[in-house]
Amino acid sequence: MKNYKAPWSKLLIIVSTLVTALCVAAAIGLISCGRGLVKCLALLPLAIMFGAALFTVRGYQVTPGAILVRRLFWKTCLPLVDLVSAQYVPNAMRRSLRAFGNGGLFSITGSFNNKTLGAYRAYVTDLHRTVVLRFSSHTVVVSPSKPEEFVLDVCAMGHSDQKIV
Repeated sequence: MKNYKAPWSKLLIIVSTLVTALCVAAAIGLISCGRGLVKCLALLPLAIMFGAALFTVRGYQVTPGAILVRRLFWKTCLPLVDLVSAQYVPNAMRRSLRAFGNGGLFSITGSFNNKTLGAYRAYVTDLHRTVVLRFSSHTVVVSPSKPEEFVLDVCAMGHSDQKIV
């Protein structure tokens, strides 16, 4: 089993910092000048912030049978059984549209779509270190700290009949 960190890009740090500050300021503002229902609305920006924090990508583990995406309190399993290819493609998410998910508060996760990849799932913290994992039925994008080494480890842990690029 091999572990990889999920480093945050400068953009993710800036967006997360600004949105967190905005959520805290909005909550404080609603609490200080509101009454009743308005004070209850102060919980909304805090809930958004804490909800996004739960889905933070903390790292990746490559095991003999799966890639595990480490979250704050759990792991998302990507079985390698039907992996077709793994390729380091910097900026693979360029010109993507988000169908559902988080576009930059503590991580970039969810369902996305672009011309090159089609529909895909993302578990990303750095848009410049993206690895594209093509499975027989879906595509996943991750951003490990050492993308080239990650691809080699996925190849080594995968099955011999897989084509790893």
